Amino acid sequence: MMQLISKLPNVGTTIFTRMSQLAAEAGALNLSQGFPDFDSPAALIEAAVKHLRAGHNQYAPMAGLPRLREQVALKVAGLYGRGVNADTEVTIVPGATEAIFCAVQALIRSGDEAIVLDPCYDSYEPAVELAGGRCIHVPLALPAFTVDWQRLADAITPRTRLIFINSPHNPSGALLGRADLDQLAALIRDRDIYLISDEVYEHLVFDGVQHASVLAHEELYQRSFVVSSFGKTYHVTGWKTGYVVAPPVLTAELRKVHQFVTFVAVTPLQHALADFMADHPEHIAQLPAFYQAKRDLFCDQLRGSRFSFTPTPGTYFQLADYSAIRSDLDDVAMAEWLTREQGVAAIPVSVFYQSPPPGMRLVRFCFAKREETLLQAGEKLSAI
Repeated sequence: MMQLISKLPNVGTTIFTRMSQLAAEAGALNLSQGFPDFDSPAALIEAAVKHLRAGHNQYAPMAGLPRLREQVALKVAGLYGRGVNADTEVTIVPGATEAIFCAVQALIRSGDEAIVLDPCYDSYEPAVELAGGRCIHVPLALPAFTVDWQRLADAITPRTRLIFINSPHNPSGALLGRADLDQLAALIRDRDIYLISDEVYEHLVFDGVQHASVLAHEELYQRSFVVSSFGKTYHVTGWKTGYVVAPPVLTAELRKVHQFVTFVAVTPLQHALADFMADHPEHIAQLPAFYQAKRDLFCDQLRGSRFSFTPTPGTYFQLADYSAIRSDLDDVAMAEWLTREQGVAAIPVSVFYQSPPPGMRLVRFCFAKREETLLQAGEKLSAI
């Protein structure tokens, strides 16, 4: 018998899939996996139907439709003051996860190290391992999930090739500010280290704060892949469409990998997104207030519960400490108990860590939901 030795022996079904499946089995409100339960913009759906019926169903150019790349370049210039070349610095990809994978494969060689800041999204480490590298985990400082700059500096070695940053941060919602980006730039200035800046929640920043993008930081941009998501921005996570902005040299290397992973993103969806971006620029401007209202509604409901929390500054996720409710349960068991027994599904925060802090009692709720869903969830959680 042949024996297959797994290249990812520690990887199983993701917690997001498991909790969504459990929520369906239990008939629970699904505040676990990060997707909206409300409709996408009608004009966007109509544009997709129009282009499907118009026969725009064959391969797009490998780098993405020129019209959509031009819209991205206009957005980057308008929001972050950076003029990027749509032909040589913007690539349309079938989802941010594919973008991250391709960027990692373009950079990491056998024996290289990549630094991730825990808690971190679960796709980073498998991509590094498949490229022959290994991840060095540096925990963010609690309770605000800030960067411990000394620990990050101490983690850098001659083998360090890549650092992942993620702002707004999943799962905590924490933000990196301009001062953080300046400190990072100073730390790696004289080193051959690249960045992947995961900015898929770039428009979900609240309380009047402006997103500090690597795209607006001249020094960091020159060594960065900046990843964003149409799915998060336009409420169409199932479209699995995103983009990468990077300097021409890095973009060329990314595309070498991308063309052999998926080659192109879905053509009619690219047409629809280009139409919607051109016709409805107000959508992006309205997103912070749209999601802040949902955050505030959900937090208002939680204030009647025994959960403790600080309103999240970004993303559509809210962390909550359940120590006053079931301190006897670790967060995985708590998430399962909430789903089965209380009818509300959540994600345990420990799964985002290599080594979770002892005694962590945090779960993550997604508030990208209809008002009635949030009110029902708040009622159930407040009754515990």
